[in-house]
Amino acid sequence: MNPLEHCIIPDWPAPKQVRALQTTRQGGVSVAPYDSLNLGGHVGDNPLAVERNRMLLNRLLPGEPVWLEQIHGTRVANADQAGCRVQADACIARHRAAVCVVMTADCLPILLCDTQGSVVGAAHAGWKGLAAGVIETTVLAMGVAPQHLMAWLGPAISQEAFEVGEEVRAAFVGAQPQSASAFTPGQPGKWFAD
Repeated sequence: MNPLEHCIIPDWPAPKQVRALQTTRQGGVSVAPYDSLNLGGHVGDNPLAVERNRMLLNRLLPGEPVWLEQIHGTRVANADQAGCRVQADACIARHRAAVCVVMTADCLPILLCDTQGSVVGAAHAGWKGLAAGVIETTVLAMGVAPQHLMAWLGPAISQEAFEVGEEVRAAFVGAQPQSASAFTPGQPGKWFAD
């Protein structure tokens, strides 16, 4: 099995020393319904299959990733401290062999770096984290001036498929009224979020 054969390589103008990839479900050992490259130990898959999938991926990486316990918040971990297990929804790194990892299904993965490639970050941007400021918190932790920041937005659920309740719209509009334009009405009490 080779997960790299099925990965998405971001097409962004990041510095040469910044390497990034987005895995897909292909290239691992998990069986249905988790087939095949499930990396999440929290969804009910066989823990041995998850461990094997992570080992397959780790062989392609320059260092040991920090596997976050994602909680749909704004906490940012330091991936330079490999091996630690931390509750966070984003991570940053300054060391060349450090590996930032976030896991997503329908949430948005965001990869970040500065124009020099001296700091990188990855954020798991689900609606709760987005509304609470996970992107802003990650950028602050990176310490990069906006004009020197680069971002890649990975695959995520589309607006046509992302129906949410009034509480989701209220969380965004309450924090930033201009975000109302990201919602179109659906069934009564429902919205499609972009």
